[in-house]
Amino acid sequence: MSIFRIDEIRKMSGKERREELESLETDLMRERGVIATGGAPDNPGRIREVKRAIARIKTVEREEAREQEEAAARTAAAGRENERVK
Repeated sequence: MSIFRIDEIRKMSGKERREELESLETDLMRERGVIATGGAPDNPGRIREVKRAIARIKTVEREEAREQEEAAARTAAAGRENERVK
């Protein structure tokens, strides 16, 4: 797994992001499982890296969802404005 930069995540399709998010969450569970069983993680910094990558992906997904919500609200507002003018 490489470190994802925010611009790389924005270039991904929604499907790619969801697949990567699922993979990262699985990795995080695996790493936490190693710690929970008393083992030492292979790379202690990996948990932090994975958590940050998950947060970045979720942030981009939320930004896109919010943009769509705002666009829908603007369209609805424009429709109401046109009704008042008639």
